[in-house]
Order: sequence, then structure tokens, then C-alpha cells
Amino acid sequence: MDRGERARAIVAGLKKLYPDAACELDHADALQLLVATILSAQCTDARVNAVTPKLFARYKTADDYARAAPVELEALIRSCGFYRMKAKSIIETGKILRDRFAAQVPDAMDDLLTLRGVARKTANVILGNVFGKAEGVVVDTHMKRLTWRMGLTDETDPVKVERDLMACVPRAHWIFFSHAMILHGRRVCRALSPDCAACTLRRSCPQRGLDAD
Repeated sequence: MDRGERARAIVAGLKKLYPDAACELDHADALQLLVATILSAQCTDARVNAVTPKLFARYKTADDYARAAPVELEALIRSCGFYRMKAKSIIETGKILRDRFAAQVPDAMDDLLTLRGVARKTANVILGNVFGKAEGVVVDTHMKRLTWRMGLTDETDPVKVERDLMACVPRAHWIFFSHAMILHGRRVCRALSPDCAACTLRRSCPQRGLDAD
């Protein structure tokens, strides 16, 4: 089974497991998702979702974030970790959105990558979930681990992993694949205790790095 065949088989299996796979970060618009995704770096979605109700009630526009007092913003997001760096990124991003993009979140990869704290992972989350644009595959720690384990890439660098996935996963499935693989990594194919015996994707997975039964 080559990578393309394996990828298609995995996508088919994921569709049976997670037909309604979607972003688990709570948001009502592009700006909220952008901020939530910045906060999600090295932090769980559950923790971000616990923090954002108060945050979104306090800051509603790009200009609100641009004018935010660092100490106040840091206090609201402290439990997400790396709060000083994240606060700086959010404030600077608010300024860029206000000054360069008429206070709107842009819908182009190159524009999104000009925002502080935004790399391809965050840009793909925004483009896929808000604008329905499949420009790439979201590569987080779950995606990187699972796709190596499943033999879809030999790389560890996120940019190179994404390149391999874009080559073997049909583009029509990139957005779904990004959500479903992350869910599978959280629920079944965990880092320390993968439940291979119960995994319905097992026949398509070489279980690299694991002791196969």
C-alpha cells in the first residue's frame, strides 16, 4: 500500500468514526477563532474554551485588542501558559488587523502569515473553519505524531509534514482530515497509551514506533 492508498483508506475510516468532526475551539467569528488559536499553542482546547468567554466579553474588535493593556490581557489568559508572549502576539495582531486590514481577519494565507503569532497551522485553522478554504493541512502535535505512526510522512518538521500530507491526502478532504486526525489523536491514538486493539484504522496503519501484535 503506497502513501496515497493508505491516506485514502485512513480518510474513509475517519469519516466513519468522526463524520461530524469540527474545530473544538469555541468561537463566533474569525477574530475569536484567531485569538483562540493563538492561545491554543502548547495548551489544550478545553483550557482555552474555559478562558475565552470572559476574554471575548471584554474584547470584541481588533481595535479592542490593539488598545488592550498588557497587564489586564495577561491576567485573563494567564492559565493558558506563555501568557506574556501570547498577550504580546494578540495585541500586535490587533494593531496589524486595524492598521492594514480594516480591522478584518484576512482570508488569504500570505496575509494571515503577516500577523504576529500566526504560522501555517493557525492560518490553516482560520482558512478552513471560517472561510472554507483548503489551503493546507493543520499540523499540530497530534497530527505530526499520528501521520508518522501511520506512515504518511517520514518528517518531523511541521512544514515538511504538511507538504507530505498535501501530496498524499486528496485536497477535498484536507479540512476534514485536519479535524478528524486531531480527534483521533486525543481519543484513540494517544501518545503514551494508543488503543491500537480498538482502533478501526489499524489495518491501514503500520504502527510505526509501536510493538504491533
